[in-house]
Amino acid sequence: MWTPSAERIDLHETVLRERASLFVGGVSAGVDPGGIDSMIIFGTKGYLYQLAILTLVCGHCGNPSAHTLRKRVTKFTLFFVPLFPFSTKYQTQCTFCGAEQKVTKEQAEQLQAQGAGSQGGQPYGQPQQQPYQS
Repeated sequence: MWTPSAERIDLHETVLRERASLFVGGVSAGVDPGGIDSMIIFGTKGYLYQLAILTLVCGHCGNPSAHTLRKRVTKFTLFFVPLFPFSTKYQTQCTFCGAEQKVTKEQAEQLQAQGAGSQGGQPYGQPQQQPYQS
């Protein structure tokens, strides 16, 4: 009867750990003093919020058209649980040609205030309860 050697089992476990790290955003594996293997799974998750829809003249196509103002937040996750945001970016997208333009936080707040002011102080549409997750 054939029995696997300890070296062969260790090599097999190493290959499995390497393959697992390819599928997970980040994996940290180690052996604690008690001899039990441990694994930490971490990564990122993105959230996309639509802040407003504004009528602007597109800098790319020159058409006065609707533009969506969006906020993208990337959060650090530990064991698939989002813990804290580490990146926040704002952008506008032309609905006519699809061109996107990055804007600063201050510009986004100003555009959002202009959009609310031109609609009598009411935000466009229904407030979004859950962000689109990418």
